[in-house]
Amino acid sequence: MKKIAVFPGSFDPFTKGHENVVQKALNLFDKIIISIGVNSTKSSYYSLESRKQHILSLFENNPKISVQSYQTLTTEFCKENKANYILRGLRDVKDFEYERSISHMNHVLSPEIETVFLITAPEYIHLNSSIIREVGKNGGVIDNFVTNAKILVLTM
Repeated sequence: MKKIAVFPGSFDPFTKGHENVVQKALNLFDKIIISIGVNSTKSSYYSLESRKQHILSLFENNPKISVQSYQTLTTEFCKENKANYILRGLRDVKDFEYERSISHMNHVLSPEIETVFLITAPEYIHLNSSIIREVGKNGGVIDNFVTNAKILVLTM
């Protein structure tokens, strides 16, 4: 059986920290589906299509990676794609506490799907999509935090 992982998130934007987690996970999984979810509590700064194209540009030569968007429960998306793992990145203890709660809920919903946590490399632990969005909104350059940032297009 193939080891398929879903890496869910709003990825608004997809940071070098996210990229680092995917690079680490490539050694663990046969396939990784980077899944851009629509979060009802967030309004997007970058358009969905722009985020999708941005992520595809980072992994265009890797057949193990695909990028999709979804608007359902993550566990349902996993089942639809025959994924038996949910991949999550951690920067610090706060991330762990938050992600652990989600992991427990996902386990109740679908006990056959396991959550795997990978720790972001130390040079990326300060990266946070919300802060990067603020830098971009206020005219700052985000190239040090986001690979190929020029591909991103603002939501109108």
